[in-house]
Amino acid sequence: MNRNDAPKTLAKTALATFHVKSFGCQMNVYDGERMAEMLGTRGMTAAAEGADADLVILNTCHIREKAVDKVYSDIGRMVREDGSRPMIAVAGCVAQAEGGEIQRRARNVDIVVGPQAYHRLPDLIDKVGRGEEAVDTDMPLASKFGALPARTKQARPTAFLTIMEGCDKFCTYCVVPYTRGAEISRSWDAILDEAKALVDGGVREITLLGQNVNAWTGEDDKGRTQGMDGLVRALAKIADLKRIRYTTSHPNDMSDGLIAAHGEVEKLMPFLHLPVQSGNDRILKVMNRSHSVDSYLRIIDRVRAVRPDIAVSGDFIVGFPGETDAEFEDTLRIVEQVRYAQCYSFKYSPRPGTPAADMDHQISAAVMDERLARLQAAINRHQVDFNAATIGRSTDILLERKGRYPGQLIGKTPWLQSVHVTVPDLSIGDMVEVDIISAGPNSLAGEPSRRQAA
Repeated sequence: MNRNDAPKTLAKTALATFHVKSFGCQMNVYDGERMAEMLGTRGMTAAAEGADADLVILNTCHIREKAVDKVYSDIGRMVREDGSRPMIAVAGCVAQAEGGEIQRRARNVDIVVGPQAYHRLPDLIDKVGRGEEAVDTDMPLASKFGALPARTKQARPTAFLTIMEGCDKFCTYCVVPYTRGAEISRSWDAILDEAKALVDGGVREITLLGQNVNAWTGEDDKGRTQGMDGLVRALAKIADLKRIRYTTSHPNDMSDGLIAAHGEVEKLMPFLHLPVQSGNDRILKVMNRSHSVDSYLRIIDRVRAVRPDIAVSGDFIVGFPGETDAEFEDTLRIVEQVRYAQCYSFKYSPRPGTPAADMDHQISAAVMDERLARLQAAINRHQVDFNAATIGRSTDILLERKGRYPGQLIGKTPWLQSVHVTVPDLSIGDMVEVDIISAGPNSLAGEPSRRQAA
């Protein structure tokens, strides 16, 4: 059945269960969790795995074209065998970018709500019940966070915490400034209150989130202006919080204080995700990245000087309009210089409304495929080397989830590597010291430390 021919009749009018499916970045994961908590205050519960839900929320990403196509594909599959369907909401950046056009393309969609307006989701559900249009892509001046409920106990010992949203950088390939708006920092008190609520609920590791997370700024409880380094130091004073991470950072916002914090704050994990996108200065300028290869490498050197064991991660785009073979070789060169512990790498995807989408000299798919394969081979080689270098090392891991075998649990090292370890007497949320005994491309194997046993 074509999705545009699918029935508009909902499966039921009383909504008891929901399912949130989040695409894309960690901020969407955070937003999905907050929507779920908000629906919980209405007496709704998450549908069991594999069960039909009364309300399905597709929390979308607009960074790449395929992610958008997947949303419409998912919408088209929601009609059930009996001809009924759930109430369907499209949230997130696709909702913000396309607005009411989504409902013209897919008439089954009942609600369209942008990432700055999802605190109004309950009102939009009520509008659907009254037969009214339910589209909200406003970017209100008042923060949505004050309208969200208090954090509830988390199922895992790790949690995301959004501390700022939006972006003022306007990279020429990126839709974020248009879908998430200008940079807005949450208040010091609101962040600390949410962090304490998460820790009281069992969270032991918090990852601070923002499109440019290290651009966060605010006033502390004494009225002093603080950057993210001050916020990290305050969070480190929460007794039962064991680990602090942050992502995604921008090279231009790596302050002296934040670099120093990597060497001074024990709870700040030795992992830095710092996207560079290209290893060529001309391409960086056309991307409007506002940093150079040299300035980026100097930041890496400074962070490694204060924290020699730090793992560095990055982002790369291959096939940006006009990128020559020689300029791509510069990207391979910076990979060899930095020796990333892990990376995200993508083919350039033109997003409507961004300056790069209209640039001349778009690169062919075949060339992008070849470049991406070469880049990923180089990145993977260094990742394998980084993981292999941990064999024989003793380190603490935070146990996060069950493994494949009885008694096996999976945890993360301080360097964000997954470790499989058999510890039948321990539970998710425990910290355990392990000896790393083997390493693969994507995970490590460990055993309880002999020093701990002694």
